[in-house]
Amino acid sequence: MSLSALPIPQSPTIYEYFTLPRIETGLSSNQSYFTLNRRNITLYSGSLHYFRVPKPYWRDRLRKIRAAGLNAVETYIPWNLHEAESGRFDFGRGGSDMEEFLDVKEFFQLAKEEDLLAIARPGPFIGAEWEFGGLPSWLLRTENIKVRTSDSKFMKYVTRYYNVLLPILALLQFTNGGPIIAFQIENEYGSTERKNFVPDKKYLEELVGLYKKHGIRELLFSSDSPTGHGDRGTLPKVLLQTANFGDNPIREFEILKKLQSNRPTMATEFWSGWYDHWSEIHHSRDSGEFGETYDKILSYGASVNIYMFHGGTNFGFYNGANLANGLDDNSGYQPDTTSYDYDCALTENGDYTEKYFIVKKLLKKYNTISTKLPLAPPTIDTFKYPELLVEKELLLDDIVKQIPTSTPSAKTIAMELLPINNNSGQSFGYILYRKENLNIPSNSILTIGGRICDSIMVLINGKIISKPLMESSDLSNFGFWRVENSNITLSPHELKNVTLDLLVENWGRVGYGALNQFNQFKGLWQGDIVLNNQKLNSWKIYALEFRKSWNNKLNGWKPSGGRRLVGPSLHKASLIVKYPKDTFIDMRDWIKGIVIVNGFVLGRYARIGPQQTLYLPAPFLKNGTNTILVFEHYIPSTKIKFVRSSYFETIE
Repeated sequence: MSLSALPIPQSPTIYEYFTLPRIETGLSSNQSYFTLNRRNITLYSGSLHYFRVPKPYWRDRLRKIRAAGLNAVETYIPWNLHEAESGRFDFGRGGSDMEEFLDVKEFFQLAKEEDLLAIARPGPFIGAEWEFGGLPSWLLRTENIKVRTSDSKFMKYVTRYYNVLLPILALLQFTNGGPIIAFQIENEYGSTERKNFVPDKKYLEELVGLYKKHGIRELLFSSDSPTGHGDRGTLPKVLLQTANFGDNPIREFEILKKLQSNRPTMATEFWSGWYDHWSEIHHSRDSGEFGETYDKILSYGASVNIYMFHGGTNFGFYNGANLANGLDDNSGYQPDTTSYDYDCALTENGDYTEKYFIVKKLLKKYNTISTKLPLAPPTIDTFKYPELLVEKELLLDDIVKQIPTSTPSAKTIAMELLPINNNSGQSFGYILYRKENLNIPSNSILTIGGRICDSIMVLINGKIISKPLMESSDLSNFGFWRVENSNITLSPHELKNVTLDLLVENWGRVGYGALNQFNQFKGLWQGDIVLNNQKLNSWKIYALEFRKSWNNKLNGWKPSGGRRLVGPSLHKASLIVKYPKDTFIDMRDWIKGIVIVNGFVLGRYARIGPQQTLYLPAPFLKNGTNTILVFEHYIPSTKIKFVRSSYFETIE
């Protein structure tokens, strides 16, 4: 007797339906439809990235996904979080600032407890609007490395990482009693194709070989745009090819059928909304139009993963970026915001939107397998805390004195090449190039060779002379990535024996596009620094990383000097909490910088928008006194304000 003929409980859970009386096989794509353990299944999945959601909220978000009627959850797995320093791995409790987000095993176990199957997308490149597409920046220290190819320099590190990661995931496979039913190989690999590059099929074959070596026997698949990339980013007959798109599902599915006959049809990414770049208009997608497209997918009979179902947040410095013009010179650079709200079914703080109820209604209509659903969890309250007065501050010199070491260098170099962090270089934050004992003639012109990666603040003896970023059009002036060989007049007066500081911010590395776009060094490295016609040499270089342990040890605070043009500086306030609640910090009175809560970097803010608030989850707060620091680039506010929901506005 086949498993499909055996009785199952009335209103079973998903796991009762697909595993009783025993598990014999996993997800099969050997016919025009999926079967799981020999029972027909259509996958109704939603994307939720564990690394974008505080761990105490994982269960809440997973239950909301299940309550909508979905039967699976999809997540990427970011290499640059799990191996932030070369050879040092963190899968929870590993000591990194993001350790609380990284117990991927627990996340998948919670998914099963919440009666969800799981789709894993472990990369090694994930895209996802995540910093460097999930690749660790220390890869760039290897000269002439060709990431996302079969280059032995790259594959050496991939193999080392997978030797740690894949055994963890192997134990979580469906056929081993876990939730994972499928694994994606690489990510949108067809998108790397350009005139000078054909996707490296040997690379994909080597990745598949690593999965097999580590006992991965669930379904392996790829995802790309069928209309845009055909089958150039997959291995026909080895990987199931799936589609990524926002609209025209029938067109995409019909092309997919031509590329692989008699295989199941699936969209790994049906885009429910979109993400934001700094300085652009906030993206949204009409709920009705979203629902119409989802209806077409379901009526076609295809399996589908909604990307994103819950977007979450790019906490810390982990937002990614794009390059608009296809060049690799940073001129078309587009950094993503901290918020990854994505205008999807659940908001950044996990609240329900109209799209959630559209999904629930359509799944009730089309899903022919009746299983037990939980009640939708209640919304998590947000709270508007009273505004805080900024009490203390540290100016740039006060901060630099507390950086343990500097790196002497004849020339300015990229942050990734600094000999720090167990020789892994600097990944995130700011890099300061300091030139001491400098004589500057009157009306001298300082020229930055090449392009700045990504923005710069220029100071003389601690006084900022570069202009604030007040509106989006300022990005086309000195100080930002758009201008090549940019220059600034330093002073109308002659200056002697001064200190010149060039403070550069890394706004996030590119995570999508042609392979020539992954040469993502940050800082000043593309050309010489020239004063009038003379190259400046002999620099002291400081890494300003804002790690939690360092943030919490800062001392020497001075009384706040109020609102004024002060340049890069830290500002401190205290929030006393009795019962922590979710909230949003309103940054509209500030200009540009980052916010740090109890030592943890919450994210970036910029007056130019569109994001104007920062989500502060209750788990980041504690009963009693909480410390909020703001690292402001230009002009601090005298207050820190809160609101109950996110706010978006672009200052053009």
